[in-house]
Amino acid sequence: MQLKGAQIVVRTLMEQGVDLVFGFPGATVIDIYDALYDHADKIRHVLVAHEQGAAHAADGYARATGKVGVCLATSGPGSTNLVTGIAAAFMDSVPIVVVTGNVATSQIGTDSFQEIDITGVTLPITKHNYFVEDVDELADTIREAFRLAQSGRKGPVLVDIAKDVQQALGEYEPAQAVVPEEPCLADGVVFSDAAACINACHRPLVYFGGGVVSAGAEQELLELADKIDAPIACSLMGISAVPSSHPRFLGMEGMHGNYAATMAMKNADCIIALGCRFSDRSIGNREKFGVGVHIVHVDVDRSELSKNTNDEYGIVGDVGLAIRKLLQLLRPADHRGWRELVAKLRADQALQQDTREGLTPRAVLAAVDARRDRDSVVVTDVGQHQMWSAQYLRFDRPRTFVTNGGLGAMGFGLPAAIGASLATGRRTLLVVGDGGFGMSLHELATAVSTAAPLTILVMNNGVLGMVRQWQSMFYDKRYASTTLSSYRHTDFVAVAKAFGADGMAVDTLERLEDALTRAEQADGPYLIDCAIGADEFVLPMLSPGGTLGDIIVKVVG
Repeated sequence: MQLKGAQIVVRTLMEQGVDLVFGFPGATVIDIYDALYDHADKIRHVLVAHEQGAAHAADGYARATGKVGVCLATSGPGSTNLVTGIAAAFMDSVPIVVVTGNVATSQIGTDSFQEIDITGVTLPITKHNYFVEDVDELADTIREAFRLAQSGRKGPVLVDIAKDVQQALGEYEPAQAVVPEEPCLADGVVFSDAAACINACHRPLVYFGGGVVSAGAEQELLELADKIDAPIACSLMGISAVPSSHPRFLGMEGMHGNYAATMAMKNADCIIALGCRFSDRSIGNREKFGVGVHIVHVDVDRSELSKNTNDEYGIVGDVGLAIRKLLQLLRPADHRGWRELVAKLRADQALQQDTREGLTPRAVLAAVDARRDRDSVVVTDVGQHQMWSAQYLRFDRPRTFVTNGGLGAMGFGLPAAIGASLATGRRTLLVVGDGGFGMSLHELATAVSTAAPLTILVMNNGVLGMVRQWQSMFYDKRYASTTLSSYRHTDFVAVAKAFGADGMAVDTLERLEDALTRAEQADGPYLIDCAIGADEFVLPMLSPGGTLGDIIVKVVG
């Protein structure tokens, strides 16, 4: 059938199962918006306050559901405003499809109004991107974008469409939703050698990242740990893949990870790494990491193998398939001595717990955790509150912890939480610092207009807490520009009410409980402004340039 390009865009999104699009209109996408108007019963469009919010919301939608998130923006500043959100999804391997408009093909290269080479701008932060200048290629290009976003190592794909292509008539033939490429797997020799190494070790550790969540390989991971009698630790991106209560699970490892998890990594003689990057936040000084340790590294992306570590056995392929193949080659093990050492590490960690009374970060999050629905999603922004959430909150099922790890983009939290809450329909908890909240608080307008079921917990310490912590510990308490004087007189509850939401400021645990009750009864977003101390630290912590053995568990003075 003959359709305008803009109509082809919308029809192709519908055939791919898209039910929610986050965006902001403009001149070069007005035709796509006109086509969306005709299909409002099939695709819900969420008008955000800023294009960066559209990208983060699509990201939150994708992380919470496992489906491809979609965002839409116009040319020039509309498309460049998406860049941070695209980069955040790229660094964390999140599948989103970004649709942008551009000026007409006849104007390309003339520096016309709001013209920008967005494919050139986003080349380093997308899996692939396209500039469509032929209407007959439009549908297949969008289909290819969805296939790429979901295949292999997942990530963002951008489709930039010239305005005249959106207006031109082209032939559209309906098609089925695309399916990802078949996952690959390394040859059998690598598996045999890796299995022999694991069978011969005495202190194995299963360490995993977001790749396990992406592959849906949670059950295989647990079977592997049981068979080889190994404790389990994860990166920030792996949180929620394994139930926090699982007896083998030690929690997050690394710069601000749990003491037991980090020290288990240090003492292991064989690390079985699954779907993780071994970033600097996980291993510290990479030149000194893993000396004398056997590393079996499984990842769908070949480029991650031996990039930051010396991987003795690198296995390229889908994590779930790789584990199942390994399980056929591994012998059941009983590492009693290793279990006893790990139990001691757990006991040592318990002695380090913050037992102070009052509105401490641990007490705040414990109160929140005791009341939240375990099937609901927790979203964080970036900073101290993010690490406290990773340390103290408990999770029972995958995709219930959404956070921005690789890029560490402040301002991610609120729009991502909107995306997650609208995707799941469940009340979503956003934990955010006052600094990060200030970067995207305009998206309160989006939260209110969509009646997003959100509880927004602002952990308000009046400072850029993580940077201030570094200044305290390593820069002689020279607090350069980390006191948020711009927000000193800001009443976040009044701000929320100005947007049409409700909220409450709390300075005691009793008031926090009252605020949580009100939030549970709210129809839309509810903001809790929770005052905490400016000098609260995230501990443990690895020292800059240090090794896992240099972990700091207490700050004196």
